[in-house]
Amino acid sequence: MSAVAKFPNFLSKARQTTVAAQETFWIALDTLRAHKLRTFLTLLGVILAVATLVAVMSILNGLNVYVADKVANLGANAYVIDRIGIVTNFEEWNKARKRPPLDMADFEAVRDGMKLAEQVAGEQDTIADVRQGNQLSEDVSIIGASPAFAEIRDIDVMNGRLLVDVDEEHGASVCVVGYDVAEKFFPGVDAVGKEIRAGQSQYQIVGVAKPKGTVFGQSQDNFVMIPLRTYRKEWLAKFDSVSMFVQARSPEGMPAAEDESRVILRSRRHVPYGAEDNFAIIEPTSITGLWNRITGNAFGIAIWVTSVFLVVGGIVIMNIMLASVTERTREIGLRKSLGARRRHIVLQFLTESSLLAASGGIAGVVLALGISQLVRSVTPIPISTPVFAICIALLLSTAVGLFFGIYPAMRAARLDPIEALRAEN
Repeated sequence: MSAVAKFPNFLSKARQTTVAAQETFWIALDTLRAHKLRTFLTLLGVILAVATLVAVMSILNGLNVYVADKVANLGANAYVIDRIGIVTNFEEWNKARKRPPLDMADFEAVRDGMKLAEQVAGEQDTIADVRQGNQLSEDVSIIGASPAFAEIRDIDVMNGRLLVDVDEEHGASVCVVGYDVAEKFFPGVDAVGKEIRAGQSQYQIVGVAKPKGTVFGQSQDNFVMIPLRTYRKEWLAKFDSVSMFVQARSPEGMPAAEDESRVILRSRRHVPYGAEDNFAIIEPTSITGLWNRITGNAFGIAIWVTSVFLVVGGIVIMNIMLASVTERTREIGLRKSLGARRRHIVLQFLTESSLLAASGGIAGVVLALGISQLVRSVTPIPISTPVFAICIALLLSTAVGLFFGIYPAMRAARLDPIEALRAEN
């Protein structure tokens, strides 16, 4: 037979298969509609599993983006040299706190000696109350910073100017205030030129920074930034250490710049060959790496909980499908006596079980989206639901329905039509 002659037969078989699949789908849907309460109780495990998975993935995805953008963003091509660094346990903390502080001589050596850095900034900070007249603002960040700090940390002003080299050289009593401080003391009024009191000193405001918002509900605009030299003259405490923000010339030049600054500091601080650094270098990947380890553990717990829910839900689906086979024995026998083959019976029950589980998956996704929206509206936790999380959840739920529906489907397909017709429902 020629290919042209075979084509109509192929179309006919394809049409029959499509019609059979559509009929099977509608029969399965009618069966689920007929037992709404039983269907809901059956799906509870799948709903909870999918809701847990999507909700956790939404929270973690939102937090990952948030941390990369807000927390780990040290500035363009920038890294930090610090006394303590990132510590994750008491032993590391105990070792780090014994390191000698980084002082101005260390900062100046790095600033003047580096050839691979675009610029280097020094910074120290503390927390204090700030006053203006009879008004008081508590727990304000007092930041002592060299002029390059603002550019590296992407701080700009909406009024006035930033700190400049002359301020640093003379240890001037001037400051740039965050938006929250300006609004607290001078609402609706230009704060530039006004004076505020922090600690025992008066500072003239030369600039008001553009608002940067919050990080995990903590305002980034509640600060007073003064020259680093002024800070060390008026705020320096014992064991205070200078943090250095180093901006490399390019992302590719970051490793070489880190090595250069490490060589300068090890030489200045007389660190023996083979000994560990007595300072720490923090780069964005260090922060994101720590964060990924934390979220990885949380995601592992979520996967474990989801797996338990899915297995429980799958077992319930299998039990319900077995009960359905028993209830519909005569129906199965009638279909087989009218010409239905085993594959038709298997297809029908697999369609029912997968449709049952997929319905639970959809309900779980809707529940997770509702939870995410609620959390987003009442908390500062950033949430972003990725499309792949929804796809994975729906595929998993459908796969659970297929897997746990195989045994009931095979059992239904193996029924003898004569014996099935004799059964009493």
